[in-house]
Amino acid sequence: MTDKLGSKKAPSPVSKGTLLGAVFLMATSAIGPGFITQTTTFTVQLGAAFAFAILVSILVDIAVQLNVWRVVGVSGLRAQELGNRVLPGVGYLMAALVVFGGLVFNIGNVSGTALGLDALFGLEVKLGGALSALVAIGIFLSKRAGVAMDRLVVGLGVVMIALTTYVAVVSGPPVGEAMRQAVVPDRIDFLVITTLIGGTVGGYITYAGAHRLVDAGVRGPEQVAQVSRSSITALLVTGLMRAVLFLAVLGVVAGGASLAGANPAAEAFHHAAGEVGLRVFGMILWGASVTSVIGASYTSVSFLVSFSPVLERRRNWLVIGFIAVSTTAFLLIDQAPTTLLVLAGAVNGLILPVGFGVLMWVAARRRDLLGGYRYPRWLIVIGVAAWLLTVYLGWNSLSELGTLWS
Repeated sequence: MTDKLGSKKAPSPVSKGTLLGAVFLMATSAIGPGFITQTTTFTVQLGAAFAFAILVSILVDIAVQLNVWRVVGVSGLRAQELGNRVLPGVGYLMAALVVFGGLVFNIGNVSGTALGLDALFGLEVKLGGALSALVAIGIFLSKRAGVAMDRLVVGLGVVMIALTTYVAVVSGPPVGEAMRQAVVPDRIDFLVITTLIGGTVGGYITYAGAHRLVDAGVRGPEQVAQVSRSSITALLVTGLMRAVLFLAVLGVVAGGASLAGANPAAEAFHHAAGEVGLRVFGMILWGASVTSVIGASYTSVSFLVSFSPVLERRRNWLVIGFIAVSTTAFLLIDQAPTTLLVLAGAVNGLILPVGFGVLMWVAARRRDLLGGYRYPRWLIVIGVAAWLLTVYLGWNSLSELGTLWS
């Protein structure tokens, strides 16, 4: 292992910090500004019944991530490399989809950092976005970029969970009712479930943690136990964050508060804990957004660097360029244009069935790419079931393209 991202040295014992970095890179990427907004909106709409959608999204996440981490980790190859091994050209298609979707949504992530600093310090939004981008860029200017990234995403991830848990306790949510409706909901909204799954499992998020592990040298059949433990830990962290955020908002909604303003998530935290709650929201939103900026940039670039040794050597500069382009777009247009966001959402809906389909094919049919490792049948079964669902979600996302010309 080495601190330089993506360098290729013989595998050696990996520090707990690096493993936790991979865990939280995936978890914090899944809990971005979009998820925070979606959770608030859908909790207002469905109340405690939204617990069912949260549970379904977590179950799908488990089926997808257990397979992605294991196939990528055991093979020691990134998803796009496996794609080209299975069918030449597929890896390039996967890379193009991930980079485009990641770049567009990264504009939204930068916007989230600006709104977070506005709520936290009252900072002007363009200045807040630019300063946040400089923080992210500073990570990749470091000679120990890998260590710096791991420490930042772990630290901010822990802070986000702690602060959200505090608001969840203060808001006093009906936990028993939420648990009941998670299993027997009064109302099921499949559009909400589809939207939530697409926003938390689609695009670059699927590969963030697994690619970080491979870059850190955790690869090969002999590392399968380490890969499995890391993937399960990542899923637990992600599930915990989703649950406490939902409970924090549910407590406010159940208390009769009206969240009808332009920023319902900020209103929810303000109702729960006054001015302190508003500042807490700002910190959570900034943490979720800046880690998503890092996760989107790092993972998107990881889909490019394997195609050329020159790109591999300049990985950190590519990540910096990715962040700079996203930030420049934010500064010029204030927010990601609606048309591009809809298009990127549709693209993200395609990434998962294509990329995950490749990985499941490797798991079931390409033992040669797994170093002779015998892949567990039960993982293949739940993986195929999840893949069929992603095909359905991908088909739905294509229908969104019609809105571009409506």
